[in-house]
Amino acid sequence: MKKLFLSTVVILTLCLTFTSCKEKTTSENAEGEGTLIIESTEDVMEDAQEVVENAQDAIQKTIADAEQALTDAQEAAENAVGDAKAAAEMKVEEAKNALQALKDTAVESVENVKNDAEEATDLLKKDN
Repeated sequence: MKKLFLSTVVILTLCLTFTSCKEKTTSENAEGEGTLIIESTEDVMEDAQEVVENAQDAIQKTIADAEQALTDAQEAAENAVGDAKAAAEMKVEEAKNALQALKDTAVESVENVKNDAEEATDLLKKDN
């Protein structure tokens, strides 16, 4: 009975030893795999954060470019209006100058006709 008891104890000890070694190996593997999963998850999270930051930067740059284009278009429109106004004012001034020149020419022509009429009248008086 003593041999049976000791044999049973030895077998149980061996079973427990192999089982506990096997459990350690499995738990070590699980721990290693868990660590790898955590590291992979962290890498994926970092990559996702970088993608989000790059997208935000691209969106901000696009908004800034659109705002600049709008400002440039607004300035171009203001410049075009200013140029058109200046051109119109210049044409009005040219028209005024042309009218003044026409008036001066008309007055001069009237004076010439008047002088010619007076000379003709004087000549007629002298002939009579």
